[in-house]
Amino acid sequence: MNYFVKGLMVVLLCLGISCSQNTAQQASSKQPNIIWLVAEDQSPQWFPMYGDSTIALPNLQSLSEDAVIFDNAYSPVPVCAPARSAIITGMYPTTLGTHNMRTYAAWRGEDNEPSIGIPNYSPLVPQGVKMFTEYLREEGYYCANGPKEDYNFEKTDGAWDESSPNRHWRKRGNKQPFFAVFNFSICHESQIWNRGNDSLFVSPDKVVVPPYLPDNKVVRHDLAVNYSNLKRLDEQIGLIISELKKDGLYEDSYIFFYGDHGGPFPRHKRALYETGTKVPMVIKFPNQKEAGTRDDRFLSFIDLAPSVLSLAGIEPPKVMQGVAQFGEYEVKTKPNYVYFTSDRFDEKYDRLRAIRSENFKYIYSYDTTISHAMEVSYREQMPMMQNLRELYKKDALNKEQALWLQPSKPQEELYDLKKDPFELNNLASNPAYQDSLNSLRKLLKTWIRETKDLGKYPENELIAKWLINEEQPRLGPLELMEKGDQIELISHMKDATILWKVPKDSIWMIYNHPLPRHMAFEAKAERIGYSDSDILYFDPR
Repeated sequence: MNYFVKGLMVVLLCLGISCSQNTAQQASSKQPNIIWLVAEDQSPQWFPMYGDSTIALPNLQSLSEDAVIFDNAYSPVPVCAPARSAIITGMYPTTLGTHNMRTYAAWRGEDNEPSIGIPNYSPLVPQGVKMFTEYLREEGYYCANGPKEDYNFEKTDGAWDESSPNRHWRKRGNKQPFFAVFNFSICHESQIWNRGNDSLFVSPDKVVVPPYLPDNKVVRHDLAVNYSNLKRLDEQIGLIISELKKDGLYEDSYIFFYGDHGGPFPRHKRALYETGTKVPMVIKFPNQKEAGTRDDRFLSFIDLAPSVLSLAGIEPPKVMQGVAQFGEYEVKTKPNYVYFTSDRFDEKYDRLRAIRSENFKYIYSYDTTISHAMEVSYREQMPMMQNLRELYKKDALNKEQALWLQPSKPQEELYDLKKDPFELNNLASNPAYQDSLNSLRKLLKTWIRETKDLGKYPENELIAKWLINEEQPRLGPLELMEKGDQIELISHMKDATILWKVPKDSIWMIYNHPLPRHMAFEAKAERIGYSDSDILYFDPR
C-alpha cells in the first residue's frame, strides 16, 4: 500500500472512524478487480469451449470468447476440501496436513467422522502459511466470498471482509479494489440424485457416453442431469456477469471461471485420472487481452494464490509452493509437471500419489488390496454408482468398464495421454516404456520427499501431534505497548496475524501499524491450526 493510503488510514483512525467502512477508499487505480466464478465437481469434457456441443451454455461461451482458455489446469486433489486448502494457501495439502477429506467440518459438531474416530481439527500448517486474501486486504482490497468455505481448516477472521451467501462487491468502499469469489453448488455431485426427477434440458439419447461407463438408461439419465445442472449454472453465472457489466466493471476486471476438481461421477471425483483432476479454467484478462486464444501450460491450484497476488502487484510469500503464472511477479519458467494426491475420503482410507508430464501420467498405489472404487457411502447414493455395482456383480461390464471396479489395483500405472486420453491401457509393465516409468517414478519420489508429504503418517498420529488434550492449541495473549499517543500490539507467535476492530464493528481489520491511543478497540491474534488468543479490550477512558 502506498504511503498516501497508509497516512489516510491513520487520519481516519485518529478521527475514530471505523476502518471497515472507510479504509482503502482511495486505493491505487492500478489495483485490478478480480472475480472468481467457481463451479463444483466439473470436468472440462462437458463444456462447449472444450469441444462438447451437447448443450449450449451461452454465458460461459460468451465469457470464453473474451478470455483465454486453459487446456491443462489441474486440482492437486480430486475432491473439494483438500483442493480448496491448496487454492487459499498456494500450498500442497500433503504439506499442510489438509490432505484427508475432511479434517475440519464445523457443521458436523465435535465429531467429524465418528465411524473412524476422527474429530474436527485444523492442522498446524507450516510457519508463515496464511490465507492469501490477508495480503490483499492489507493492501486495501475488499475481499468477499460465498457461500462456501470448506478449506479443511477453520478459516481465519482476517481472510474476508465478508464470507456469506450475501457477499457482493457492491458492499465495498468507494472505488475500493475488490476480490470476490462466487461459488456455485448447483452442479455438485449431490445434485445428480437430488435433481434426478427435475426437468431435463437435454435428452438422455443425445449425450455421449465415455468408454469407461456402460451405455444404458441409468448412465445416460445421470449424464443428462449433469448437463441440465450446467445450464442452471450458466444462468446463475450470467446474472453475475450482467451485474459486472451494469456496474461498468466487466471490461477492466480479471474474471476466472474454473471447476474445483473433476466431475461428479464415478471414476471422476476422488480419482487421480484426468477425469478427476483436470478442470475447466477460463481467464478473462482486462480489456479482453488475448481473447479467444488457448494456453496449454500446466496450471495447478497451488498457482492461483501467488498468481492473484502478482496480478494485484503483491510479491507472493516465499513459503508458497505455487508460482505466479501472471502479473508483476510472473515466473519465466513454467512448471513441467503437475502432482496429485489421494488419501482419506470420508470414512475410507487409500493413499495414492501421481505425476503428470506433457505426455504421460504415472500413478503409485500404496495399498493394492483396495479397489479404486472404494465404497464411499456418500457416492453410493448416486443411481449410476448403484448401477455400476449391480452390473459388475453380474459380470455385465466390458473390460474397460470393469477396470475401475476391480477389487484390487496395480501398484504402478502409466498412461500415454496422447494415445490413451481416458487412461485405460496401463503401460507400467510394457518394456518399451520403462524409461518414462523410471523417470516419473524418480520425480514423484523426489517431490514426496521435498514437499514433506505427511500422507505416510497415520491420521491419528498427526492429530495427537497437533492437538493438546484433544483441543486446538491456543495462542497466547497479545502484549500492548504504549508509545506516546500510539498503541503497539505484539504477538509472541512469530507468524500470527493480529486483528483489531472498534467495539461496535463486525469486521476484523488486519493490524499493520500502531493504533491511536485515544481510540477504544478490541484485538486478538490468530493463526491456522490455533484457537484465537483471548480478546484484548482497550478503552482509553
